[in-house]
Amino acid sequence: MEKPTLSFKERDRRFKLARDLMKEKGLDCLIAGPGNTYYSPDYFDAWFSNDNATGYVIMPLNSEPVYSVWSPMHGTLRMLANKRRGIPPWIEDYRVFVPCIKGIVDVLRERGLSSGQIGVIGLNLQGPGAIGGIAYGSWCYVLKELPNANFVDITRPFIERCRVKSEEEVALARYVCYVGELCCKAMLKATKSGVSETKIYATTMATAFENAAMSLHVIMQTGINNVGWGLPMWTYQAQEPPVLGKGDAVLAELFQDYGGIEAQEQMTIVTKPVASITRELDDICRRSYDIALKIMRPGITFGEVCDAMEKPVIEAGCWYTTPLAHTLSPHGGINSGTNIGIDKVPEFQGMGFTENKMTDASRQLMLKPNMLFEVQPCACRGLNHVNIGGTVLITENGVEELNKIATEMHIVD
Repeated sequence: MEKPTLSFKERDRRFKLARDLMKEKGLDCLIAGPGNTYYSPDYFDAWFSNDNATGYVIMPLNSEPVYSVWSPMHGTLRMLANKRRGIPPWIEDYRVFVPCIKGIVDVLRERGLSSGQIGVIGLNLQGPGAIGGIAYGSWCYVLKELPNANFVDITRPFIERCRVKSEEEVALARYVCYVGELCCKAMLKATKSGVSETKIYATTMATAFENAAMSLHVIMQTGINNVGWGLPMWTYQAQEPPVLGKGDAVLAELFQDYGGIEAQEQMTIVTKPVASITRELDDICRRSYDIALKIMRPGITFGEVCDAMEKPVIEAGCWYTTPLAHTLSPHGGINSGTNIGIDKVPEFQGMGFTENKMTDASRQLMLKPNMLFEVQPCACRGLNHVNIGGTVLITENGVEELNKIATEMHIVD
């Protein structure tokens, strides 16, 4: 599949979107920070710069933007090498500041905005982990150096405007989901009894990289009676990685990022023999997934989608760990509840676990054409666990599946 790229027309669309937001909020300038380092498509500076130097974009309303980066090597020199290959930067003015937070202060003073109304993207991150954003010490420095500026957090309104994708961004979504399918195929092929987790993990990651997609990690848990979630323990803890046995399951969440657009897939692969309860949980998940495909369309709320998806899970006497669905690119903290029913699981009594209910912001989000979602139903009974799903695109009249392989459980020898 041909790899799509982003044009200067797309850059101009994004800059206009940002400046229209600034006018609406009465702002003189906008600052975009590094964003959520757990989800690479939530890097806000990259959205403006079409680069990932993890710095700060300073965009005045009435003058050209500046990209404040922390190193010549990782910022300016890399950009110049790319420019010599015939790929011009979206922002011409890269400047090195150590630390790069100093760029905010210097540029605002230079542009006569040290007493201005300044919008900031990245102060109020929401979502899984909410890692990253603007560090406390860095922001204290800005406030100390610019005591007369009025800073306004605009993370939420900015994210809401970014959710509806342009045609160029939709092309990226189609490509990154194609890579996601290749990763799912590679994982499925690598999984069998007697294989180490490391082989499965490495094969999946390599497939993303071979197709020019970034992948920070794979969430993966294996074995039986395992309802944990997160990276394999051996990615940090010194230990011998587990080897799959008969009747074991691989539950994994795959991530691919291409041009700042993300795909995710929820794989469940089980080695023979397969327990009857696992087949039952797969059927529950698939019914939940099919309900989502049936009702997702412009004009209904995300809360309506999640309530409908939850119904077959709860009615079957199950609980669920991960969100049944969430937004993509950016994530922005819009997802269903998590750990719903965990407080009633006999094995966890006395551990203090509580449900994380869906927020009002999540419940009220209205679906619109060209929004991206991860639809990933999960069903647990006791310590048994199945999770399936993939990326979907809201269309004018409904929804389009961009992933297929991960939307059902797979059985291998």
